[in-house]
Amino acid sequence: MIVLGSTGSIGVNTLNIAREFNLDIEILVAGNNIDLLNQQIAEFNPTKVVIANKKDLENVLHDNVSYGEDSILEAIYGSNSSLVVNALVGFAGLRPTIESIKLNKKVALANKESLVVAGMFIDTSKIVPIDSEHFGLKYLLNDKKVDKMIITASGGSFRDTPLNQLAYMSPKEALNHPNWSMGKKITIDSATMTNKLFELLEAKWLFDIDNLDAIIESKSIIHALIDFIDGSTTLHVANTDMRLPIAYAILDQVDRQILKPIDLLKVKELSFQKITSDRYPIWNIKDDILKNPHLGVVINAANEVAIKKFLNHQIGFLDISKIVLECYDRFYNFLPKNLDDIFEIDKEVRSSI
Repeated sequence: MIVLGSTGSIGVNTLNIAREFNLDIEILVAGNNIDLLNQQIAEFNPTKVVIANKKDLENVLHDNVSYGEDSILEAIYGSNSSLVVNALVGFAGLRPTIESIKLNKKVALANKESLVVAGMFIDTSKIVPIDSEHFGLKYLLNDKKVDKMIITASGGSFRDTPLNQLAYMSPKEALNHPNWSMGKKITIDSATMTNKLFELLEAKWLFDIDNLDAIIESKSIIHALIDFIDGSTTLHVANTDMRLPIAYAILDQVDRQILKPIDLLKVKELSFQKITSDRYPIWNIKDDILKNPHLGVVINAANEVAIKKFLNHQIGFLDISKIVLECYDRFYNFLPKNLDDIFEIDKEVRSSI
């Protein structure tokens, strides 16, 4: 397989599954964590390595190493693998998704931005989601008629922070997630609830359904719920470990224990909360974006720029959602006709902030 984003949390867990099931790794693509990448190279012996920056080339312990987005695409074109695990962060993951599908490769997708920004132009039959929420929904389906799909949210770093303090929260505080250890961007997205908005858009494209919602389940052991036409509701419950959805995405079927089952006696109790727009202003557009999913590219571009500004201490925490909502209004009449339009509007939104 090809692993895009091998040194991130999804990439590391993907290689854990590869190790456990003795799977071959053809290509590793990584960012700036060269020390970890070199450990992965020594263990998995890929034929090709791609990194983010030219300055790091001399530090990579491999004979066939290159850098940059074009090199990622070239590596995919020249590969023999039928599976691409795309765990790249942000808009940068879109082209690898598109080109992999063109080459008839299966894409195990953790790069949620691919579907968020261009779901209407992507053949989802070639995609297997890695997100625990979408994995949970798929796991529950069983060919029954669905009324509604619901995914859960942890609530993020500021789930219990007094509302009047949110404006003053620092990047360090925002990156202190209560349940998960993730990369910086997705942790900030969890705190603003943008991550869950993105996952609803993904679910819309993956499952062709409009009746979608999300709720807060603070322990993150319930990942998805489906209300069926018959009035029953089924929940997917599992420990907080990405190896399970990754294993299914890679192997299709898993016949050995990946995680320890949940002990409900130890859990004792669960609590659920409504996602409200006073704490998560981005939620104001939840219903509208599901009716206009093509505007996902606008939200994503604005969000990526705003997060970068926040992490650089240029804006406050609540300014992230403010910037996104302003761009959503400004570019509301955008309607893409093709993928070129997606790339153009992405540039336009970013340059407007």
